[in-house]
Amino acid sequence: MSIKRVAIVGCGIGRSHIVEGYVPHPDKFKVVAICDLNEERLREIGDEFDIAKRTTSFADVLGDESVDIVDICTPPGIHLEQVVAALASGKHVICEKPLTGSLSGVDTIMEAEKTAKGTLMPIFQYRYGDGIEKAKRIIDAGIAGKPYMGSVETFWLRTPEYYSVPWRGKWATELGGVLVTHALHLHDMLLHLMGPVSKVFGRVATRVNDIEVEDCASASLLMENGAFVSLSCTLGSHEQISRLRLHFENVTFESNHEPYSPGRDPWKIIVQNDDVQARIDAVIGNWQPVAPRFTTQMENFHTYLSGNGPLPVTTQDARRALELVTAIYQSSDTGRDVSLPIGSDSPKYADWRARTK
Repeated sequence: MSIKRVAIVGCGIGRSHIVEGYVPHPDKFKVVAICDLNEERLREIGDEFDIAKRTTSFADVLGDESVDIVDICTPPGIHLEQVVAALASGKHVICEKPLTGSLSGVDTIMEAEKTAKGTLMPIFQYRYGDGIEKAKRIIDAGIAGKPYMGSVETFWLRTPEYYSVPWRGKWATELGGVLVTHALHLHDMLLHLMGPVSKVFGRVATRVNDIEVEDCASASLLMENGAFVSLSCTLGSHEQISRLRLHFENVTFESNHEPYSPGRDPWKIIVQNDDVQARIDAVIGNWQPVAPRFTTQMENFHTYLSGNGPLPVTTQDARRALELVTAIYQSSDTGRDVSLPIGSDSPKYADWRARTK
């Protein structure tokens, strides 16, 4: 099993990738380079993790033949160009969310993947942890039964200080608001557990901060399986929580409420009767603990690169989550239901920005 050599591009959230994703797996990964425009941050992160190569040049990273994986953790507005360039260089690529700022951009990336030597893995680290993975196993085993209803709540707090960073809060550089940079994680968890969306009615507004993008949103979803789901998001909650509550014929699941790690246990698994509990015990009774967030996603990526498992998160997964964003923006602007899938004929396909004030 070979050790993959990683270059981190963007040392903000990139530091979390190092701490959670790479340091726990010294037999699988070695961070050999970091890239950031902030030279003080380069020095601090480089010294902290004993990383010799430190550069402000993205082109320098792409030209380094010793690098196997380029891990892109830059502001969202430049993800598209960096992902396409990294794939063209022959590297494997990891990219933070949002993958890009339109369905057109996602489709451009998917075209680039067709001829690339390397593989792209978008980041959706909230899929990993004991709670969500137990729920996924129970659902996939057919024990949960018919899906009825769900609610997903992203109640976080972002103040003017957060938006003092120049690229935040703007359509051109952050690409969206609470739907794109905060609630996207929980909405991906919903899609991961309950499947695709058929129809969307949504509203967005800017009510909390003086920014361009939305910081409040709500949506009503009709899932392809017939279930109804409500989404609620705000960046003005004085108690931060993330919560999924999903109701099936035989089981109700409720996540923990940790804002930044809702995939961890404890999850509530509320069963219809003892027979359902016995079936669940047979499926998860010998459960082996799953490390949350980046720790497991990166480990699973290495397993994939070694030819021993599936790609943990695909570009199609990212597109599905961003298609939901697009539908909510389109519905909010038109006041009408939006049916999925969304293609190139959509008015929001190339530019999804919505009226927010």
